[in-house]
Amino acid sequence: MNLLYFVLTAYGLTQLLCYGKVFAKIRPSGYFWTCPMCMGFWVGVFLCGVNPFTELFTYELTTVNFLICGWISSGTSYILNTVFNDHGIKIHKKGGD
Repeated sequence: MNLLYFVLTAYGLTQLLCYGKVFAKIRPSGYFWTCPMCMGFWVGVFLCGVNPFTELFTYELTTVNFLICGWISSGTSYILNTVFNDHGIKIHKKGGD
């Protein structure tokens, strides 16, 4: 369950930072700030660093865990971002007019 909580937290924070209107006026322009894969990595590193202050997930504070949490967050945030949008599950039709 720790991993599921981590992934959902990382995805939520990544979406908020990349696309949330809350940060629209202060969000710098640039690819990094709108890329869920890039932002997801740093969100994972951040969450690994603050995990001693939460009971949702607990990981040891090691360099390897910081990297692994960043990779997991980056990958899952990107995958979830390509599957879901504001209107639900993204469905793309191939071919046809």
